[in-house]
Amino acid sequence: MNRLADEQSPYLRQHADNPVDWWPWSAEAFEEARKKNVPVLLSVGYSSCHWCHVMAHESFEDEGTAAYLNAHFVSVKVDREERPDVDAVYMEAVQAATGHGGWPMTVFLTPDAEPFYFGTYFPPEPRHGSPSFRQVLEGVSAAWTDRREEVGEVAARIVGDLAGRSLARGGDGPPGDAELSQALLGLTREYDAVHGGFGGAPKFPPSMVVEFLLRHYARTGSEGALQMAADSCAAMAHGGIYDQLGGGFARYAVDREWIVPHFEKMLYDNALLCRVYAHLWRATGSSLARRVALETADFMVRELRTAEGGFASALDADSDDGSGRHVEGAFYVWTPAQLREVLGEDDAEFAAEYFGVTGEGTFEEGSSVLRLPEGEGGGAEGGVDCERVASVRERLLAARELRTRPERDDKVVASWNGLAIAALAETGAFFDRPDLVERATEAADLLVRLHMGDAARLARTSMDGRAGAHAGVLEDYGNVAEGFMALASVTGEGVWLEFAGFLMDVVLDQFVGEGGVLYDTAHDAEKLIRRPQDPTDNASPSGWTAAAGALLSYAAHTGSAAHREAAERALGVVKALGPRAPRFIGWGLAVAEALLDGPREVAVAGPVGGELHRVALRGSAPGAVVAAGAPGGEEFPLLVDRVLVGGVPTAYVCRHFVCDAPVTCAEELARHLS
Repeated sequence: MNRLADEQSPYLRQHADNPVDWWPWSAEAFEEARKKNVPVLLSVGYSSCHWCHVMAHESFEDEGTAAYLNAHFVSVKVDREERPDVDAVYMEAVQAATGHGGWPMTVFLTPDAEPFYFGTYFPPEPRHGSPSFRQVLEGVSAAWTDRREEVGEVAARIVGDLAGRSLARGGDGPPGDAELSQALLGLTREYDAVHGGFGGAPKFPPSMVVEFLLRHYARTGSEGALQMAADSCAAMAHGGIYDQLGGGFARYAVDREWIVPHFEKMLYDNALLCRVYAHLWRATGSSLARRVALETADFMVRELRTAEGGFASALDADSDDGSGRHVEGAFYVWTPAQLREVLGEDDAEFAAEYFGVTGEGTFEEGSSVLRLPEGEGGGAEGGVDCERVASVRERLLAARELRTRPERDDKVVASWNGLAIAALAETGAFFDRPDLVERATEAADLLVRLHMGDAARLARTSMDGRAGAHAGVLEDYGNVAEGFMALASVTGEGVWLEFAGFLMDVVLDQFVGEGGVLYDTAHDAEKLIRRPQDPTDNASPSGWTAAAGALLSYAAHTGSAAHREAAERALGVVKALGPRAPRFIGWGLAVAEALLDGPREVAVAGPVGGELHRVALRGSAPGAVVAAGAPGGEEFPLLVDRVLVGGVPTAYVCRHFVCDAPVTCAEELARHLS
């Protein structure tokens, strides 16, 4: 019996028609394995994962494979986006055992949930030195039947090794200027000076590292940091990883030149990149950064916003190519013939040259991913007919809308919606787009109504207006609080700061361990074989660094010593990891920049949306917090006792317990925040 049909996760429901007798992760599944005296197959993936779909089609939809699984295993399917704690614990085991990881993740467990054999994607027949999935199943089943004692010893050793791993703070106190300079030097060594970004293929958008570089430039004036940030952003915006017609970014590029993406579009990537391009505009005035920030914001609202006002998790990489085949990238790629069909001969030739569409193709089967191979290409200074480009884009986008769209995972993840709220609120404020601020506010309303209980305990997910059953993890608390505080700064509505405070108090109560270390799950969460704890930033800020940033911002808003001390203790791990592995703790480094700079506390006694408020929001001081409203108002602690000087709007800038003289001139305020 397949038990996934009533699950909330779209990924689990995608497997509800499999002949495999799937269980969701539950105590009942492991009890069933004990009763049947069989091992557990744990399969972890997510809805927009291309190779998850491939393995599902090849193996889990196959009657023979399903029959063998049903006879010899209890099969458990997990959506990693819904249960990041389960994913993290077993991915740590997979990486420790094999040296690599990824999804789909395939792990074999004892009925006590102890892992003893690992893998990722297994093909239906032996391929490139990898055994077939059926061979793996038969081997594991034989080991379970014939060598049970050995299996138990392996599982116990693995669990013992995992339990023995401890995470030290990384030294006394947070990182200082020396550690951040070392981190910058490390990034310089890994920087791709030709194509932008860091490392080789596959190449992921370094959004959090770019945020660190921008903050480091703001604090120190380092032109090298700014250059790496600006050039990386330009290279991504010109590449195939960026949707040149509809806006928004794909998950990563398979090459170092950013030409061919892995086509799924994730909310967290687009939220982080929207915000970082807006911050690049704030630092440089770049018209490219402005365009990409706005197009990415519009993409999120147009294609990811749900009926309830939240934002869906992802768009799939695959879709029907028009012939009934489900093909990766089919919605996005073009051939010269397809251009001619939509545009006619002359404009098709122009579009092919402009977007890099070739006869042999840059992708598969003669198709090409649209990109801007000659740089920005759209500026009048480059001799390009901007009106013609706009016309071509409009017609191609209209034609693309007639194609079968990729599936959307409508699951609303609290953490990623927090990132989207921050991005949309700031982008709307920077570029006078009140509609984007409204969308951010509606998403925040949804999180309060649906995800926050009476005790401010977050639900990880919701869907179709119904909260999910799984508890929020540390990244949910950190990123939602970050979004709420960004929204408070933009709207002047102090209630969002109050909600952030509730969440930060839960962090202090439920997620902090001895010596200030942070855990990804709460003290009262479901007990797994190991309590997950990972400070490194991967596709989005880790719970550890997200919480550190939110704690620091909340302390700056309120003067709370407890929250600031917790942030400083949490940043101890950045002191250890930043100089050694800066690419993998970018948000932690960005938070450390804010701490070194203060962060600055800006109180604007005057109208929300007025000139001083706009200047305060556009200030580039790392991690500065802004409160705006009526003089002496009670919406924000920073506004208490703040009065108008000479009867006109007045700004107050403080940091490190020292305040500058109040200012009434926008230009002077800008100087205080540069």
